[in-house]
This record gives sequence, C-alpha cells and structure tokens, in this order.
Amino acid sequence: MKRLLLLALVWGTALCGLRAEAVWLTDYVQAINTARKEQKPLFIDFTGSDWCGWCVKFDKEVLSTPEFEAYAQDKLVLLRADFPQKHPLPVALTQQNQSLAQKYKVDGFPTLLLISPTEKVLARFDGYQEGGPQPFIERLKKDAGSPYRP
Repeated sequence: MKRLLLLALVWGTALCGLRAEAVWLTDYVQAINTARKEQKPLFIDFTGSDWCGWCVKFDKEVLSTPEFEAYAQDKLVLLRADFPQKHPLPVALTQQNQSLAQKYKVDGFPTLLLISPTEKVLARFDGYQEGGPQPFIERLKKDAGSPYRP
C-alpha cells in the first residue's frame, strides 16, 4: 500500500511539472478560421528562424517561455510565418508567407502582428522587443481590445 501511495505521489508530481505548450500554426487559413471560431486575436510571428539573431533571441526570451505560452494558450491563436534560409519550406508555405508579408507590409524581422478575427491589425511590433515575457504580455493585453493606430 505504501508503494502505491508513493507511486501515486511521484506520478502526480510528474504530471504537475508538465505544461501545455502553445501550438503554433503555419497555415493562415486554418489560423484565421480558428481565430474567428474562438473569437480570439491572431498573433503572427514573422521570423527568420534559422538566420535572424533577433528573432531567435525574442523567441527564446519571450515566445518560448512558460509565461507567454500560458497566456497565448487561452487568449491567442498563434501563427508562425517563417522565412528560413538554411531549411527550405514547401513551396506553398513559402508563397503563403510571402503573400502575408506583402499584405501586412513586413520588410524586416522579427515583425509581430496582433490581428482581429476580421483581419484588422490591432498591434504591430517591428524588431526585437526587449523586457521579457511579462511586459510584452501586458502590451498584448492592452492592444487586444483596441483598434490599431500606426
């Protein structure tokens, strides 16, 4: 009986240590349809994941943190529009990402957009955003309900 209790305690502790990771979509149509269905803003990360140092730094310091992932899981639909140089993407995905970059006038990386389910830009962040996850989350919370002002 003691072994069963100990096993249950160890199993329970292990499960508590697990966290749900945020799901990053790559298909824009799927992402915007999910945003509409769930009535959540769409957060787009325009990145050069395998060559852009600022993109990698921001991903490590903010986007991949437990704080951002916990916030995003409940409040955002996530889309990664990647422009890698070392690891080519399928042609259709490359074309989609280029089309999105043109549509939203992205000319540098990282560029982060918060889009309403009706595809209106609520917030735009050009370049690396310093300060870590909490200040960035606070900016997203503030901008999620506001009309975008360039």
